[in-house]
Amino acid sequence: MSILVGAFAILVGLSCAYWLLGAWGFVQLERGLPRLGAPGVPEPVRWPRVSLVIPACNEVDTLEAAVASRLAQDYPDLELVLVDDRSSDGTSDLVDRLAATDARVKPLHITHLPEGWLGKLHALHRGAEAATGDWLLFSDADVHFAPDTVRRAMALCEARSWNFLTVLFRLRPTSFLLDTAVSTTMRMIGTAARLHRVADPGSSASMGAGVFNLVHRDMLARTRGFEWIKLEIADDAALGQMVKRAGGRCGVAHALGHVSVELYPSLGAMARGCEKAGFGVMGQLSNTRLVLSCLLFLLIETAPLLALAPGWPAWLRGLGMVGTGAALATCALASHVLRRPLLPTLAFPVGTLLFVTLLLRSGWLGWRRGGIVWRGTLYPTELLRTGIRFETPF
Repeated sequence: MSILVGAFAILVGLSCAYWLLGAWGFVQLERGLPRLGAPGVPEPVRWPRVSLVIPACNEVDTLEAAVASRLAQDYPDLELVLVDDRSSDGTSDLVDRLAATDARVKPLHITHLPEGWLGKLHALHRGAEAATGDWLLFSDADVHFAPDTVRRAMALCEARSWNFLTVLFRLRPTSFLLDTAVSTTMRMIGTAARLHRVADPGSSASMGAGVFNLVHRDMLARTRGFEWIKLEIADDAALGQMVKRAGGRCGVAHALGHVSVELYPSLGAMARGCEKAGFGVMGQLSNTRLVLSCLLFLLIETAPLLALAPGWPAWLRGLGMVGTGAALATCALASHVLRRPLLPTLAFPVGTLLFVTLLLRSGWLGWRRGGIVWRGTLYPTELLRTGIRFETPF
């Protein structure tokens, strides 16, 4: 029994340290990032041309409203490249209709996916080729912008001499259960990604987000390009990492009042999304290592709560109380910094269990299918593993 108590006490102690470091990380995140809407950022003498590249595959239900928010930008020189990627649900007709009503919209239709490419990466590659802007803003088809988003982002880049910018964005609330899972995912990213260090040229920290990746065209040309990451599941983060490694001056900004998206409409949609995202994070692991990693993560997150159960020594229950307090404090900080609903974020045991379940489901389906089915296309696991470029911080 003493060996069991000692081993569990070590686990609880590690969990306490994990949660305290998480809390400190969110303090740094709140203090260390500039805010997109902050006053005092000077405007440039000349506004460079920005091309907003939007890949869309079967997005007819969300594309029009999201594009309307982009067309409402007060930026003086904006182009929208709408890339219809082999859609079959009416998106193609919608793209043409949007182009016919606004001269700033350039339609691009893709009917064939070349071998050895992921669909979205190929769409971004083609969109970048068609764009005419000095800056390229890659953004998903369901993202909404406040009217001054592009102008404030460009002013910040020019003022800080950045040539790559991504942002913290707001996830619109959905159901309680889905919000618990999403909050856990966002908390993990906020804790592990060291976003406040991205702007430090001496740090290896990098980040990219599919909702908002703004890069100078000349900087993108200095990288290995989309062809190098053409099979990278974590395409958005890989782009940020690729730019940083090429010597890019990168930054992350708070844009929670400017950029928003509904990440998933339902828990089932999140499960399907995790089939792709799970591989992007854990794709280099074998199934055995995936199971062990998920089990370890679950234990680290919940060990203080388990230590509160009757039967453990009083000193261990006291340590569990410290760890539980640190966990709740971290979740409350995450809720504040990321503007997530408080109660679902505090329900972290439920969110953690859902997150682990979805990861394990992703691994099991990948093993059963021999790959990942995404947007109707099967990508074999071995092929995807040859294309891994993103080094996960987790």
